[in-house]
Amino acid sequence: MSTRGAMFSNKPDAVPRVDPVAPPYSPELQAVFDKIMPPGVPPLSLFTTLVRVPRVYDRFRAGGLLDRGPVPMRSREIVIDRTCARCGCSYEWGVHVAFFGERVKLTPEQQRATVHGDANNPVWNDEERLLIRLVDELHDTADVSEPLWQALAGTFTIEQVFELIALVGFYHTVSFFSNSLRLRAEPFAAQLPNP
Repeated sequence: MSTRGAMFSNKPDAVPRVDPVAPPYSPELQAVFDKIMPPGVPPLSLFTTLVRVPRVYDRFRAGGLLDRGPVPMRSREIVIDRTCARCGCSYEWGVHVAFFGERVKLTPEQQRATVHGDANNPVWNDEERLLIRLVDELHDTADVSEPLWQALAGTFTIEQVFELIALVGFYHTVSFFSNSLRLRAEPFAAQLPNP
């Protein structure tokens, strides 16, 4: 596996390339943020930056998969965390580990394994190993090999397989924006584990 490791973007000293929209927000925009953020948590800088281009932000929001889809939340978060790690996106990795890591019972060892290691890490069960393999194959080849496809099809429904592939793709997009915009880590975000 070839994560960017020490080359992770979103370092604390990074200078954002585009200023986010500052509060107070219009009532319409505040209503959008209120729907996607937990009560009392300000909108993520990813959102307040992307909203500068409403067409892109609207399409971005429409592609989100954090609702109650066919993939269990724990599996979803393993896929998201691994995808962000493979893309070198500490910004989004830190947000998801902070918001969901404990909720889906990812141990510190499992959180670390989303960044360092591979599908053979003993912290993963057989189903979770398939998730790590899926992220890695899609990231490395933009394809799913026949043996992995067969293993996925024998474990997940077709709806789940499609959603898992879509998650990997969507969080590549999230990572591309976060890294390219040089977003600073959110104050509450988890820190990347050391190698």
